[in-house]
Amino acid sequence: MFSPAVAGDPQLVYVPNSGEPGMGGGRPSANPDRDTVTVIDPKTFKIVGHFTVGALPQHVTPSWDLKTLWVDASGSNQLVPINPHTAKPGKPVPVSAPYNLYFTPDGSSALAFAERRNRIEVLDPHTMKLRRTVAVPCRGLNHADFSADGTYFLTTCEFSGQLLKYDTKTLRLLDDVRLGRHVVPQDIRLGPDGRTFYAASFARGGLVVVDGATMKAEGFIATGAGTHGIYPSRDGRRLYVSNRNDGSVSVVDPATRKVTSTWTIPGGGSPDMGSVSADGSQLWLSGRNTDQVYVFSTKDGHLLARIRVGANPHGLTYFPQPGRYSVGHTGNYR
Repeated sequence: MFSPAVAGDPQLVYVPNSGEPGMGGGRPSANPDRDTVTVIDPKTFKIVGHFTVGALPQHVTPSWDLKTLWVDASGSNQLVPINPHTAKPGKPVPVSAPYNLYFTPDGSSALAFAERRNRIEVLDPHTMKLRRTVAVPCRGLNHADFSADGTYFLTTCEFSGQLLKYDTKTLRLLDDVRLGRHVVPQDIRLGPDGRTFYAASFARGGLVVVDGATMKAEGFIATGAGTHGIYPSRDGRRLYVSNRNDGSVSVVDPATRKVTSTWTIPGGGSPDMGSVSADGSQLWLSGRNTDQVYVFSTKDGHLLARIRVGANPHGLTYFPQPGRYSVGHTGNYR
């Protein structure tokens, strides 16, 4: 189920170390290694590469055509390409404050989310040259996912507590839902039924369930303090939800909208963003406040490894993955 585009690419884990002190109320990092990417061999759990990429790298994002990995170095106003054949960085491309990066499902445009500037930078998906800028009516634009047919996408606005719905082709704002500042929405993912979206609420500690067509909130699934990332299992029957302040991962059944199990990190931790392994047997998450990466067995939730990396690791990517193309973030595939 792999695209021919990734033939010969080694399976590696790429970890951006953002160096941000005290994220989510945590302690300032004692690790001076910041603004870097750490590369890990998932077979051995050993570090096999490490390089600088510019200030405040937030996520490592596979390109739509799966030929490049892009590091969102928001503090340096640039995207840094990584060649997945060699796991080496290339020449940075200037882009305004890229916190996150997405691609339209047809591959025609890249969408860089300039979180601190409250706008979307519409880019050429290959050269990353600016085509136009779209201002957003919210604060803290940071995560998104597309509808099943690709005609619209939903975005979260962390600081103003909103969900925005955009037409993918025209980038016309279709709807604006005010969840409230007490929600602090983070990651958002389309569920396996193709109509329900799940938005992680950092402040409430759970998932806000939203009908994508009507934009009506249908419920709330409590998970744990500091809910942040959402990752479907390889078969789509489970959602792995990271609870950063709780030091746990909740396994959610989207069919019943119930938490079926909770995986707690022994001794505590701060699981944040990441990826499911290509074969679905592992869940890899960055430890935002512990300068580590956590590897969970998806069979029973036990912790397989804790790997020391740089300061405040964030949007970790396991690459390559099954899929025809990437729509962005740490590897949302179609």
